[in-house]
Amino acid sequence: MPTLVHEFAWPDRVVIGTIGVPGARTFYLQVRSGKQILSIALEKQQSAQLAEKIDEILDQLITLEGNPFSVPTGTPIELVDNDQLEAVTEQFRTGAMTLGWDPTTAQVVVEAYPITDVDADANAESLAENGADVPEMLLVRMPVGTARAFAKRTREVVGAGRPACPLCGYPVDADGHVCTVPEV
Repeated sequence: MPTLVHEFAWPDRVVIGTIGVPGARTFYLQVRSGKQILSIALEKQQSAQLAEKIDEILDQLITLEGNPFSVPTGTPIELVDNDQLEAVTEQFRTGAMTLGWDPTTAQVVVEAYPITDVDADANAESLAENGADVPEMLLVRMPVGTARAFAKRTREVVGAGRPACPLCGYPVDADGHVCTVPEV
């Protein structure tokens, strides 16, 4: 069965944002190109790791002699996007993600796949039988400046959650936190 690919080759907007209060936030990767908009849910850690790995790729590319892809060291001011998410309709919840680099277009490539059942063969058979669900994926290609801005915003969104307990490092909930200190 063919996979439905939601492809955004030169998106107008690609951001991580959240809905909900710290401790109960849902993270979304949202992409828009013209009137086409798509939102997928992902975990906080997936968001953080995506930003980290994008920055790693860009930092490695800067070290190439002459910086042939014109990778910015910081976020270009004209690409800063602090706006809220647009209308969110969750397309799917992200399971696996891949990250790559396309030197022919000088773009960072992100692929996201929905969470799937453990037994993929049984899942494929049930999909084929009822014909209702089609396997799908998100494919986003970001130019280097957009990718740098995406990573910066993502780190800020991830960091805007609950404060960490100074004793144990775990998040402190709004309704309190019980931290036991081992006796000496």
